[in-house]
Order: sequence, then C-alpha cells, then structure tokens
Amino acid sequence: MPTNRRFLLQRRPDGTPVAEDFELVSEPAPALEEGQFLIRNHYASLDPAMRGWMDAEGNYMPPIPLGDPVRASTIGVVEESRAEGFEPGQWVMGLNALEDYSIGVTGGFTQPIDPSLVPSVTNYLSIFGAVGMTAYFGFLEVCEPKPGETVLVSGAAGAVGSLVGQLAKIHGCRAVGIAGGPAKCARLTEKYGFDAAIDYRGKDEAALTAAIAKACPDGVDVIFENVGGIILDAGLMNLNLHSRVGLCGLISEYNTEPRGIRNLWQLIVKRAHIRGLLVADYVPRFGEGAAQMGVWASQGQLTIDEHVDEGLEHAFDSFMRLFAGTNDGKMILKIA
Repeated sequence: MPTNRRFLLQRRPDGTPVAEDFELVSEPAPALEEGQFLIRNHYASLDPAMRGWMDAEGNYMPPIPLGDPVRASTIGVVEESRAEGFEPGQWVMGLNALEDYSIGVTGGFTQPIDPSLVPSVTNYLSIFGAVGMTAYFGFLEVCEPKPGETVLVSGAAGAVGSLVGQLAKIHGCRAVGIAGGPAKCARLTEKYGFDAAIDYRGKDEAALTAAIAKACPDGVDVIFENVGGIILDAGLMNLNLHSRVGLCGLISEYNTEPRGIRNLWQLIVKRAHIRGLLVADYVPRFGEGAAQMGVWASQGQLTIDEHVDEGLEHAFDSFMRLFAGTNDGKMILKIA
C-alpha cells in the first residue's frame, strides 16, 4: 500500500493562517470499495476561497472538518479502479484535497479530462477550469458588458482578473486594472492589453478614488470586484448611471473582520446594481465556456500565466502567496 501524505487542517485560523494551523502527515493510502477509484494527485489549485472553507461557519460549501486534509481542486491519474467509467492511467479532475492520493466515486465531482486537448494539463486548473469559467461567465453574464464601456477590474494581475481584462478588450470595452506594485501594473498593460493600470499601494481611499477618476475620465460602467475594502469603495465613487458591479471576491477581508461597503449609497445615486457570482452555478455549461475560451486562446487573444510551486511540503507557503501577492499567475501546487 503506497504512503499518502496529507496536508491536514488541525485548527481554525484566527485571522491570517499560520503554519501551526496545519500538519503534514503520512498514512497508508486508502483501500478501495466497490464504485470507487484511487486518484494519484499530480497538481492542486490553490485559491483564496479555500480560506473561507477553513472557518467554522459554512458558506457555499461546508467547513473543512478539523483533522481532514485541506480541500482543493486537483488533477491526477487514476491509479486503481473499482468504478465503471474510470480506468487506470486515465487523467481526471475534481474537488479533492491536498494529499498524494484521493478517493473518487462514481457520480461524484471527479470527471475525466484529456491532456492532449490543451497545451499543458495544468490549464485545466486555470483557463479551462474554475478560474477561466469564473472570468467567462462572471464577466459576460453577470456584468453584461457592452462595446465602448469602461471596465474596472480589481485584483487585475490575478488569475481571474487578468482574464477579465482581456475578455473586456475582446468585447470592445476599455479595460482598467488595479494591482499592487509597478511590476504587476506593467504586466497589465504590456502583457494582458489593459488600457491603463492603477497601483493601489500607498494609496488611501481618497487617493484611489482620484486615481480611478483619472484613469477613467468618462466614469466606470462595470466593476469586476476581487478585492473589496477601500478599493471597492473607491470604485463605487466613480460609477456611471446604470452601471454593474460583479462581486467575485473580497480577498482583502478574508483574514480580518469584514469591513463592509461604505459607499453602497452610490448604487442608489447611479441606479446601479451589484450581483454576487459563484462559478458553481455554471458547471453544466463549462463545456460551452471552455470551448469559446479555447478559440480565443488559439487566436492569441488570451494569455494565461501559471505560477507552479513544487512539493506538498510547501503547501502552506504556496497558499500564503495568494494573500501576500507574490504569485505571478494562477497559483498551482505540483504534488507529484
């Protein structure tokens, strides 16, 4: 029986997670029952949403039980199977955990994938996975962009935000991104095609509001929000009439007490609307979204960056990159 390393949640983080909240253990890989298959995980997606799953309160998914491995989307290879439709050697993707081996079940979240259809199998965790589908459906269906509109994207150098800016350009919009630091801002305009970039570092809410006004002289028609806090409040002060706000994430508040939106009154003044988005709502349509994203990527209209760290023993440090902003692209952990 192979050894299974597992990255366990040992206690609920109080604010920013620390290494002591987790433990890497080694156990025998689980034995299979009828209808199950054993997955050797090769790559895991590290996402800000995982922080919410570590809390005691459930959100759109139940909390990770203490003593269980940290939940994560993974791609891997079927090593052994007692389940119809899953054969040894087959690549699969699903919601599993940060561990060497996971159990899949017939009718569960894990589905076969074909590495020959993509440049890299890791693309199933980025442009053709939840990240790409969040950008695709979140921007096109929740934000309802129209040609000529100005789109403001926070967390614009991140995996989702960078794609949203590029989708805005494909759809004839003006794209303005907010990111942290000169290097990331340069990447927005030089690599992803944003029309302008705003560095939020060192700016209070008033300075951010002024910076957005300068970069968006005709106002903002769409906000694709990944950060929250003063960045969202500054964006709200620049809304146009009948604008839309797609609320994808609030990463600035995941490790602190929620600050709340202070300029919500602008939605009344500008007769705007704000709508939360969750990619799980669009799972039945992933094939549609992935096909279209593939077309744009093959035409050179989409660029995706992936930041791959190696080693399950580095899971904590890699996860914390998301909050320090030290990852350059979609954060992926290579397990095997």
